[in-house]
Amino acid sequence: MKNIDELATEASIKSAASTLQPGDQLSIMISADDMEVVAPFNQNISNSDSPNYNMINGSQNINRVNVSQNPTYVVKEDGTINFPILGLLDTTNKTKEEFAQYLQNRMKKYVVNPIVNINIINFKVTVLGQVNRPATYTVPDGQATLLTALGLAGDLTKYGERDNVLVVRNENGQITKTRIDLTKADFINSPFYQIKQNDVIFVSGNPTVTKTSRLDPNAGIYISVASIVVTILALVFK
Repeated sequence: MKNIDELATEASIKSAASTLQPGDQLSIMISADDMEVVAPFNQNISNSDSPNYNMINGSQNINRVNVSQNPTYVVKEDGTINFPILGLLDTTNKTKEEFAQYLQNRMKKYVVNPIVNINIINFKVTVLGQVNRPATYTVPDGQATLLTALGLAGDLTKYGERDNVLVVRNENGQITKTRIDLTKADFINSPFYQIKQNDVIFVSGNPTVTKTSRLDPNAGIYISVASIVVTILALVFK
């Protein structure tokens, strides 16, 4: 990675967090000095365990984890959630932090100094191809970068092409994709550096993998058997 110091500083200033998307499950907890006052805002509409899906070598492992006991809300297709007392709230084009501030401002009409805590409990990213642990991973805090996702997958294998990492994104029904070169530091300025909900990352294999995949997996066995046959025939007709 070249020019990393300069570009990393620039990216840290410019990088924007992911905006909330339809299908996001938001865990929202309202607190204040008097918790009885905010109790009506903490109604438990959908309190259940959220599965953590791991897909490794084609087999799916579902591990249920105990997520927040806070009320959870699913963002609708139109970008809204139905919140107690306040009614429909629009999350469109808002990051988790911006929506928390928006909700906090709305609540000041009813509560003195409300505190809003929001987590995305179903934020998932899928990493496939030449990585050590290909799988779909859940990111509890809803914040992840491309490097974070690759780290969860155990980094690239020795056959992975670091200059050819494909990122596919489905945002509001629109599919976009780009190829990232990890050997050049300017990839951290890409809008795909900050991972969004349900992104798919695919690490291509180098020419060695391509050549190997074209070979018959039983070629070694055939060669061994042929060698044994030749040896036996040589002994018989000696």
